[in-house]
Amino acid sequence: MIEHMFATLGDPEVLEAAVLRLLLVEHPAQLTRAEIERELGRPDGVPGAIEEAIRRLVGAGLAHLNGEFVVPSRAALRFDELPID
Repeated sequence: MIEHMFATLGDPEVLEAAVLRLLLVEHPAQLTRAEIERELGRPDGVPGAIEEAIRRLVGAGLAHLNGEFVVPSRAALRFDELPID
């Protein structure tokens, strides 16, 4: 389902958005890096792209690592709750 929302997962920003959207949709469940990769697939020709997207989301404060688990930050969850027209 999520992968259909983002047709160009080779674009790093689109991949970040796909990872964050997946985290928000699955919350409060915690996903492992492997589960995220299984759900979104591996963008062709970009080894480590999912891991890089996770690293960038963590660096931006939109996600946190809890061991092998990746969870959305409180800020990301709050933004997701806001009504957007």
